[in-house]
Amino acid sequence: MMPLISVVIPAYNSENTIGATVRSVLSQTIEDFEIIVINDGSQDGTLEQLNEISDARLTVLSYKNSGVAVSRNRGIAAAKGEYIAFLDADDLWVPEKLACQYQALENVSTAAVAYSWTDYIDDEGSFLRSGMRPSFRGNVYQKLLTSNFLECGSNPLVRRSALQHVGGFDQELPPSEDWDMWLRLAKSYEFVLVPLPQVLYRISTTSASFNLEKHETSKIKALEKAFKEAPPEAYLLKRQCMSNFYRYLTFKALDTSIDSISNRHRGFLAARYFWLSLSHYPRVIREPKIMLSTLLKIFSLVIMQKSLNASKSQT
Repeated sequence: MMPLISVVIPAYNSENTIGATVRSVLSQTIEDFEIIVINDGSQDGTLEQLNEISDARLTVLSYKNSGVAVSRNRGIAAAKGEYIAFLDADDLWVPEKLACQYQALENVSTAAVAYSWTDYIDDEGSFLRSGMRPSFRGNVYQKLLTSNFLECGSNPLVRRSALQHVGGFDQELPPSEDWDMWLRLAKSYEFVLVPLPQVLYRISTTSASFNLEKHETSKIKALEKAFKEAPPEAYLLKRQCMSNFYRYLTFKALDTSIDSISNRHRGFLAARYFWLSLSHYPRVIREPKIMLSTLLKIFSLVIMQKSLNASKSQT
């Protein structure tokens, strides 16, 4: 019999997390699913970790390294389920995630996408912070256009028929191909919400999302594509959308868990992103506490690093 749900997991050099990720799927309260891991040319022990998992629902397909978008599309092509869920190889689900999202879609026949709330964890799997807590349902296109409230690619459960209708992930947009996909789905289908934190998104300094300059270039390209295809009335949201994105990058640059770039460089990046956020849509001026807090953090990063460098030169 065909599985009800297909879970697609792209994996590249994921030996430290892939075992826990797959087991979080195997621990789901709903059992009618298949797991398709696309091994994207891993050079570490990813395959060895997968070989230690014995479950007939797990299939591993190996290819040369081609990126997340290509891997997800390969997973979609191999999937047999009526519904498809995507899970990154370092993220986790709570046990009720698939069952709740499936029931939410069953309750609303006109909807094609179910999503949940997200919490953030560190490299060790410990809780860091809560994510957004949106309440958007039905036609969410304009809300999604101004902000990716799904937060990550590991969130939604999607009807397979809807994915076939809108086409695959855009392979020219990494790491923004997931937001582009959710937008294309939102143009044609309703969304439903499971108002529970069910996705655990791992914050790692090796993650593609920490390459801020690459993320900026990719998202701008995705934004231009989105507004080119958007209806005329949505174009008025472009400035707000750009502001929200640069505000997001500001907080990313200020994230204390990033240790892959210097504090001084992060401070200058944050200052640039904050200015761009204000110039596109100066709403932060109406939020003086947030504005002051952000400026103090930027100042601290730049000045503290400058003082540290001066101390080192004196010694």
